[in-house]
Amino acid sequence: MSDSYTAAIVHSPEAGVRLRPDATDLPGDANDVNLLGMAIALALGRAGYEHHAEARDPQLQTLDALIAGDTVMPWRRPDDSTDEQHLTCTRAATGAWRCEVTSA
Repeated sequence: MSDSYTAAIVHSPEAGVRLRPDATDLPGDANDVNLLGMAIALALGRAGYEHHAEARDPQLQTLDALIAGDTVMPWRRPDDSTDEQHLTCTRAATGAWRCEVTSA
């Protein structure tokens, strides 16, 4: 697995956001998936994203599916902007992930 993860943030106004990863080298270990998923959620929160009114379906909307880009998650942008945004994550030597949301 790589020490970086990048993805475009694809907005679905009715349902939330879907990530479109740039690579297919995704974490497979449950601990890595959980740490990356938490870092992604924190980065989205720092960027002003809020939970969408639609509840998450825990059987379909898993962290594995989010990171792979296979599901829409219930987050929404703080504004109606259509600017393209990206998520960039790097993993430290300790295994912790740090992510940030940037505009293209």
